[in-house]
Amino acid sequence: MKKFSILTLAILLIAGSAFTSCESVKNTNNTQRGAAIGTVGGAVIGGILGNNIGKGGNTALGAVLGGVVGGVAGGVIGNKMDKQAREIDQALPGADVVRVGEGIKLVLGENAVRFNTNKSTLTAEAKANLDKLVKVFNEYPDTNIVIYGYTDSTGTPEYNLKLSGERAASVKSYLAGKGLVASRFTTTGLGIADPIASNETVEGRSQNRRVEFAITANDKMVQDAQNGK
Repeated sequence: MKKFSILTLAILLIAGSAFTSCESVKNTNNTQRGAAIGTVGGAVIGGILGNNIGKGGNTALGAVLGGVVGGVAGGVIGNKMDKQAREIDQALPGADVVRVGEGIKLVLGENAVRFNTNKSTLTAEAKANLDKLVKVFNEYPDTNIVIYGYTDSTGTPEYNLKLSGERAASVKSYLAGKGLVASRFTTTGLGIADPIASNETVEGRSQNRRVEFAITANDKMVQDAQNGK
């Protein structure tokens, strides 16, 4: 995949201290390591979320971290998310797929999801790329997905907030129209908030015009994981 979350790596390092030696870490499987991450990292994540209320809590990253279960169940969920993330990455090589905690943060820039200028209408290319996601989302039905729309800083903040919400809703509508359960999705527009590049350049503004997904376990996946499934 293109990028790994620094936060995830930090939690891995902290969780590693729960084992008595490097050799003991080597002798654990992915689920056991995931359980350690969930147990030790839960407090860390909680602290991070607490310190970021109003400063990014309402983002894809915040939503993913907010869905942490922890413990052995968290390890099981993490393994399922690993597989889903790899499939998304293979289906959409241009996407930015980030495994964070027990979920996935997915960023689709203009190269993947493009809209007609100043409209929420998806282009034919955008629909073709979303079709690739439909296949993966169908294979992993036990997830909740929040869709966030973003714009660059061109125009008024009020206009951009409205447009970004409409674009996120357009993505949801398209995915639901392809047979995915609509109740799995929620949408929100964040307008010019949280830019990932400078709005002073054409390239930077293009990067900021994006759609992000927060993919987390739904109640069924959590229950199955707690029951060892």
